[in-house]
Amino acid sequence: MTPEEITLAVAEYASDAKAEGIVELDLRGLTSVADYFLICTGRSDRQVKAIHDRIHLGMKNQHGILPARVDGVTQAQWVLMDYGDVIVHIFMPEMRDFYRLEQLWGEAPARTLDFAAA
Repeated sequence: MTPEEITLAVAEYASDAKAEGIVELDLRGLTSVADYFLICTGRSDRQVKAIHDRIHLGMKNQHGILPARVDGVTQAQWVLMDYGDVIVHIFMPEMRDFYRLEQLWGEAPARTLDFAAA
């Protein structure tokens, strides 16, 4: 899968788990860390874990792709899933407000991915 396809699939799985504020940051040309960040919010630690689980199982079962690394699932305040060229950030609202990745990478083109409205 291309990074664009991974980002879209992950966003759909996050949306299935009722993630809010799903935003894609296009980091191409800005950093070698990743091509895209996919950022979303869960309203509780249980929901953050559920979003992680939905993304993990969807990518594994439907696409045969596992993240190279996952951090933060135990605390479920900020879960990071590393899919190589796509880094997924699942935040609790307070953590997203504190780290403000959208502002930190403010020069990156951003796109809101809202599947609930579709």
